[in-house]
Amino acid sequence: MKALSPLFVFLIFYLVTSIIAQDFYKVPIAIAFLVSSVYALLTIKGTMNERISIFAKGAGNPTMVLMLAIFILAGAFAASAKAIGSVDATVNVALKYLPEEALLPGIFLASCFISLSIGTSCGTIAALTPLAVGIAQQAGISIPLMVGLVAGGTYFGDNLSFISDTTIAATQTQGCSMRDKFRVNIRIVAPVALLMLIAYFFVGTNVHSPTDIDSINIWLIIPYIIVVVLAICGVNVLLTLGIGILLTGIIGVSIGTYDVFGWFAAMNDGIMGMSELIIVTILAGGMLEIIRHNGGINLIIKALTHNIKTARGGELCIAALTCLVNICTANNTVAIITVGPIVKDIAKRFHIDPRKSASILDTASCFTQGLLPYGAQVLIAAGLSGLNPIAIVPHLYYPMFIGVALLLSILFRYPRRYS
Repeated sequence: MKALSPLFVFLIFYLVTSIIAQDFYKVPIAIAFLVSSVYALLTIKGTMNERISIFAKGAGNPTMVLMLAIFILAGAFAASAKAIGSVDATVNVALKYLPEEALLPGIFLASCFISLSIGTSCGTIAALTPLAVGIAQQAGISIPLMVGLVAGGTYFGDNLSFISDTTIAATQTQGCSMRDKFRVNIRIVAPVALLMLIAYFFVGTNVHSPTDIDSINIWLIIPYIIVVVLAICGVNVLLTLGIGILLTGIIGVSIGTYDVFGWFAAMNDGIMGMSELIIVTILAGGMLEIIRHNGGINLIIKALTHNIKTARGGELCIAALTCLVNICTANNTVAIITVGPIVKDIAKRFHIDPRKSASILDTASCFTQGLLPYGAQVLIAAGLSGLNPIAIVPHLYYPMFIGVALLLSILFRYPRRYS
């Protein structure tokens, strides 16, 4: 068990201190990983230079470096697009062209599309929640229902977006392309999204849409559309994000939102916003390499798969492990980064397609994160709506049902081609 002790130190330090502080964001996740990484260095034999060399091997392996590059470009793109008003323009387009009787499913669809475009559930919740609360008050609809509708829909994009942290982490740790993972993932969650659209249509037949919508500059949506299209077409993700960043600069300078230096500043803000995630990725990679060096990864796989002999059982192990770590960390991206290397080894052992293991990783983490009352997404939605987080959780139907869909996809070996 000594080999696994750094992981226990991380979970206990983060979980216990957060419970004592009654706030899962009181202890920075980077500090928890720093403490556990320092402890990990003490668990291996050799000179300090030899120990650091093992740590650096994990922190700087090609997969980690590529992931860090994607995080940097994704942050720059998201911030520069937001600075020119792309998020507001996307929201207004959705509201302007939706018929009244389709307002609820339309807002859910807008939540899905915006999160798919900008790659973040938190940003989408921040953009749409005040609007959802206003509509609920005007139309006499349950505010927790409306907020749950918006927050739940954001996990569609968080799960599928090509610039989402979870997608980047899941695909890079499993060694598959984002396009291939998307093809598997969409087959699992698309029926749930369609079911939600139908349900919200019947619930919202008497809702009236807002009329005070700002004018729309359609050019502001172009960067999102181009990035999504290029990613679906299989263009290299770094090139795709680079083109997206260039477009935000051209459009922003052309319409006078910012000059070239303002564009640089927006990109810098986005990159700095990714700094904690970058630091966590480096520390987690190094710590997990030490655990692997000490035989801890093999120990975990042996314990999890002791009585399992099929790919179905392996996939259930992957989902369960992801959910457990996500509950402890309250961060789905960190959970994926933490268990990703372990999951890859489980997938190899049971001949699980990397595209399927990446989809399970991402979907299980979004399912768990979506239902945590102490998760960042629910807390943001609660803060913007003035609700108790516990009041929102029962209305997060989309995260609930993607968990059910994931379980069914494992039990019934679906999609068949990737199972």
